[in-house]
Amino acid sequence: VQLQAYGGGLVQPGGSLRLSCAASGSIVTVNGMGWYRQAPGKQRELVATITRSGSTDYAASVKGRFTISRDNAKSTVYLQINSLKPEDTAVYYCNADVKYYSGSAIVARLQWGQGTQVTVSS
Repeated sequence: VQLQAYGGGLVQPGGSLRLSCAASGSIVTVNGMGWYRQAPGKQRELVATITRSGSTDYAASVKGRFTISRDNAKSTVYLQINSLKPEDTAVYYCNADVKYYSGSAIVARLQWGQGTQVTVSS
């Protein structure tokens, strides 16, 4: 199973981006999904999470500006980022609690995507 994140880029302060992250492979089900970010010289931090049923949680620093959503049929999670600030500059990673087929077995793991760079600068 793989997670592919995309949608990052260079944007001016106050701008918006929409990040996407799609899970692929022999998936049985995708439960919780989330977005994290890591700025240069800092630890990776939680941005937002969403359960399969759609319950969400956000870091205090992004509440009101970021919106996480998902499409269960596409095994995809989205992050709408508005009112971007320079301090939002980071590599954004997605993860997913995935159950998938490995041969005849069903395996559960927390899978991470490869990250997508978001740079906020004028």
